[in-house]
Amino acid sequence: MTGEIDVRAPGRVNLIGDHTDYNDGFVLPLAIDRECCVRGHATAGELRLRWRDGGDANSERIAHAVRDVLGVDAGLDAEVASTVPIGSGLSSSSALAVALACAFCNAARLELPPRELARACQRAETDATGVPGGIMDQLTSVSGRAGCALLIDCRSLDVRPVPLPESIGVVVVDSGSPRTLAGSAYTERRAACEAVAARLGLRALRDATLEQVADEPRARHVVTENERVLAAAGALASGDLVELGRLMLESHASLRNDYAVSTPELDALVDALVAAGALGARLTGAGFGGCVVAVAHAEEAESVARAVSGFVVRAVDGAIAE
Repeated sequence: MTGEIDVRAPGRVNLIGDHTDYNDGFVLPLAIDRECCVRGHATAGELRLRWRDGGDANSERIAHAVRDVLGVDAGLDAEVASTVPIGSGLSSSSALAVALACAFCNAARLELPPRELARACQRAETDATGVPGGIMDQLTSVSGRAGCALLIDCRSLDVRPVPLPESIGVVVVDSGSPRTLAGSAYTERRAACEAVAARLGLRALRDATLEQVADEPRARHVVTENERVLAAAGALASGDLVELGRLMLESHASLRNDYAVSTPELDALVDALVAAGALGARLTGAGFGGCVVAVAHAEEAESVARAVSGFVVRAVDGAIAE
């Protein structure tokens, strides 16, 4: 095989809805203009990857896991480059997995529906890292829509684009504290949620009521966060940025107080963003470090970003073979 390969897959930022995806809940992310690219050609089976941005053993494991999960014999001789900050909570590993999956599919002339591709990448990441992550990151990287957030039902995997109003600006700030889920309490949090659901006789916390989990902080976050996601999608659709900002601040408080995944650095950044003019801000991703996301009026987004050494992101299309 000598077919040329040129694919890209974006990272993502989650406006609201964290630790809900593996509880069959709702999330509201957007694919962003930071991406992982794989460029080269197909081979008869050898896998030769050159990492422009210093790929590590984890990157290599993901590459092999993706090919194994897809069950293809095709190889790659390619360069991998990424503008998604590593360890920031913007899904650098998922962007890598999706880009590699698209490359292997192109090399093997294999076509997969978006959901199946996302599921394969989710499984590959779990196999490679040992972290049982949800489906949000991979599905967003595959299915992103330019100018839109995605309301994702993580049980059915239905994806509904929610257009971003022209009046909104989305700001991302890296806390400077790298996030490593394998070394965090992420798996512990997931197990705690599953234990509560099992005790209640439920398939997942998606099905719990607030009354059922009122005295369970971890589960209480999940139930209230699902409500906030749906409310935030409605606020975004109607252009009510003040309400969206309020919901994001509530989300951060819940992640800090009930789910205990924030850090002093993340809390300080949320406060600094609001002081700089953001309408709302919250940690994004699993927490334990990484990034904060904020929303602001579009004309003020750049000044808000400068005040905290952040950057403005755009919503882009998902993985595309170029």
